[in-house]
Amino acid sequence: MMGINLKKTFKIDLKRMSFKHKNNKALYYLKNYFLLAVPQKYHENKLNQLLSSLQKDPKEKQYILDRVNYYNKLNSPKELKNSKILSDLKVKDGSKTYFFDFYESFKYFKKSLKVNYVFGDVTQIPNEPSFLKSRPINGDNKNSVLLKLNKVRHFIFIKKEKYNFLQKKDSIVFRGRVRSNLPNRIDFLEKYINHPLCNIGDVNKRAFKPEWKVSRMTIDEQLAYKFILSLEGNDVASNLKWIMSSQSVAVMPKPKFETWFMEGTLIPNYHYIEIKDDFSDLEEVLKYYILNPNKAQEIVKNANEYVSQFKNKEREKLISLLVLEKYFKKTNQL
Repeated sequence: MMGINLKKTFKIDLKRMSFKHKNNKALYYLKNYFLLAVPQKYHENKLNQLLSSLQKDPKEKQYILDRVNYYNKLNSPKELKNSKILSDLKVKDGSKTYFFDFYESFKYFKKSLKVNYVFGDVTQIPNEPSFLKSRPINGDNKNSVLLKLNKVRHFIFIKKEKYNFLQKKDSIVFRGRVRSNLPNRIDFLEKYINHPLCNIGDVNKRAFKPEWKVSRMTIDEQLAYKFILSLEGNDVASNLKWIMSSQSVAVMPKPKFETWFMEGTLIPNYHYIEIKDDFSDLEEVLKYYILNPNKAQEIVKNANEYVSQFKNKEREKLISLLVLEKYFKKTNQL
């Protein structure tokens, strides 16, 4: 019996270690520690050159500026009262990926400039203009300036998969952590844990309810399903980006939080399949799209097109720099 349990544990650990459809963290850290060794002046001297690469093509230029203004909604000067200077930012355990992703952009600016930032899963709007990964979609969120942070975990896109949409299972899959501070996940599992159209469960070692505990699934295994549930956790749903880059469809309530992925711009039943906040229409919605696969495939196509805008690395870098430049200008530092 003990041997069987060890075998199961080992199998689960192997799934967690699977690199397929994931970013290589070791390579990510190696690259970023190397960049820390490059003299600051080298980066500062390149800033004007990088900013001048803003396309002269009016359509492309407008697209870039629209995204800059979406991430950074500061429209009038605002003084910073409580802030840190860039030279004070250091690598710290627990927030390394946030620091490295922030450093990737701020290294081009003078270290004497001041910033506010909030690392981690953010669901509140700060009192002063601050850089962060996530923010509420609704309300006055001008002080929440979005950057592409913790991207090694959040920005995963599917490059190649085994099945096309029609070859996949006619059901929905969900694997996630269920905790007392995530009432939406508790509500969903209570309603659908044994539903024939659902392969769902809690992957916590200590499951919220023992009968909800299931083994982990790799991304590859989840991609065998036509529908993948995307439920917000501490802030955004981390699986939404890879689902929308795949041949499966994201199924979710209307999002309440957003990141660099601009979840607030997603169109229900065009980029994803929308269900009610109380999940009461899930069965009806799934059966509709199972009977109308052409409509589901159209959503897959639209989702893939939406994801494609984030794959131009040079443009993404330019947008990030312009977001910072606007921040420093609107806080009267440039």
